[in-house]
Amino acid sequence: MKKMLSVLLAGTMMLSMTACQGGGETPEGGMEEKLQVALCMSGPVNDQGWNQSAYEGAKAACEKYGYELSYSENLGAADIAAAYADYAIAGYDVIIGHGFEFGDPALEVAETYPDVTFICTEASASADNVASYVMACEQTAYVEGVIAATMSQSGKLGAIGPIQGDSLVKIINGYVEGARSVSADIEVQTAWTNSYVDTQLAQEAANAMIESGVDVIKHCANACGNGAINAAVAANIWCQGDSYDQSSLAPKNILDSALYNMDVVLDIALGSVADGSFKGDVYNLGMSDGAVEVLLSDNLPQEVVDKAQAAIDAIKSGELEIVPNFTVE
Repeated sequence: MKKMLSVLLAGTMMLSMTACQGGGETPEGGMEEKLQVALCMSGPVNDQGWNQSAYEGAKAACEKYGYELSYSENLGAADIAAAYADYAIAGYDVIIGHGFEFGDPALEVAETYPDVTFICTEASASADNVASYVMACEQTAYVEGVIAATMSQSGKLGAIGPIQGDSLVKIINGYVEGARSVSADIEVQTAWTNSYVDTQLAQEAANAMIESGVDVIKHCANACGNGAINAAVAANIWCQGDSYDQSSLAPKNILDSALYNMDVVLDIALGSVADGSFKGDVYNLGMSDGAVEVLLSDNLPQEVVDKAQAAIDAIKSGELEIVPNFTVE
């Protein structure tokens, strides 16, 4: 098997490979060839958020099943189809696209490469060789809205997203719904940066919100959103993390982090490849599946922890259903 791979891709995309443990011997005594898996991401692999969670989840699943993992980072929308095609031409068996924007290109390329399995997160794409795994991020957002509205002194919250798409709009709307369950009069200011990686844009949006009286900032803007956290820390207001435990970015200011457990999601997805049960479809995973959760900070008073935990328990039990809302307000 090749140990190095060279592909021609546009922009700032970077390619790397990690050899995961596993595999065995063929009956002839030679080493069994490992299944090759590629992970495509919109931002840097070390963003302490959306993309890092995917990389770590894919790496763990590949180690479990004895697959070999490569990854591409910082892919723009115009790069995705080419990245998919290059991996398919290079002989990769499974290609993972992390984010809703990877869905349509997967359908486009998958038709040309029917023997390659395409897995997308937060997309609605499905075909014989394409499956999407959608996380109920609106559930975590609802709980974060409850927390934010309870902690706010000004009655003004801020929510910052990157590029509008169903998987992100549902987060902002879930957050608003959760906040309004605490106070119908709560004000939630929203902003879209149109970038997944430009931290300055999120910082500027957050600063504008802070100047207008917002005292809690939530983001779902991938690496870009780290700028919002920086603004919250500088202004000494509360903030909320996304995709990953972001408490190290704002230990004194963070209220919680919405965790998207990509190790669970990609274990399910790659496990279906391993046992031969893979089927092209759209699969929905939520709190009760362990796919998403809210990590509560020690900065929260006990009464707020109790309120948040009550919402979490109600969602897990099915008593409280958070319906995804894809309407841009």
